[in-house]
Amino acid sequence: MQLQPVTDPDDRRLDDYRGLTDTALRALSDPSGGLYIAESTKVIARAVAAGHRPRSVLVQERRVDDIRAIVGALDVPVYVVPDEVAEAVTGFAVHRGTIASMHRPALPSVRDVLEGASLVLILENIGDHTNVGAAFRAAAGLGADAVLVSPGGADPLYRRSVRVSMGTVFQVPWTRITDWDTAIADLHAAGFDIAALALRDDAVTLDAYAADRPARVALVMGSEGDGLSREAMQGADTIVTIPMSGGVDSLNVASAAAVALWSMKR
Repeated sequence: MQLQPVTDPDDRRLDDYRGLTDTALRALSDPSGGLYIAESTKVIARAVAAGHRPRSVLVQERRVDDIRAIVGALDVPVYVVPDEVAEAVTGFAVHRGTIASMHRPALPSVRDVLEGASLVLILENIGDHTNVGAAFRAAAGLGADAVLVSPGGADPLYRRSVRVSMGTVFQVPWTRITDWDTAIADLHAAGFDIAALALRDDAVTLDAYAADRPARVALVMGSEGDGLSREAMQGADTIVTIPMSGGVDSLNVASAAAVALWSMKR
């Protein structure tokens, strides 16, 4: 790695970190695939271990040794900055002391992600980055083999998603669905039973479904406000509901994903 001290917050070398939105990072013409931001040494380490390539690293002086252990063998500039410069550039307090500007990898096809999988989590139109990150963390911790994200869903590589997931977005194979009908066809061709979690009178309870679960299951979780779309419900083989009590009708989507995944692996 190339240690480069930087004391001027207006230094152009720090432009990748200059309060850019996720849309701006993805639209950068160089590199063509766009960028994403990874925060903390733990998250950066998981990204690098997954084969993701850093374009640069911004590190506060007290964290240089930590980042050296992760990217020391890579040909990557490491900008060493005082705490006040890091905050002035990014617009927020960099509590964990390290941020990396990472090249976005090319996403695999749905068929490639499904190969060898037996339990898949599908996030349809989940708009909250925190919920996406928490759902990925549940997927990694509770045994999902892959995650599929619908076209309208929040970006798993957005800074907040990555942080909430604790870097597990790099751990679980995932890709974005481009066409729902094609994805349904791919799932059925691979032998998956598509189980949509929804509140409906004819739904099977989660414990009943889990007791006699098919060999390959795809759990579909809907958006925070509207739930699953009509298209997703029509494409499902089974409608499943989590029995509730105490006058509560549903769980947060990430919590529901964790409960459903745990039931499938029990």
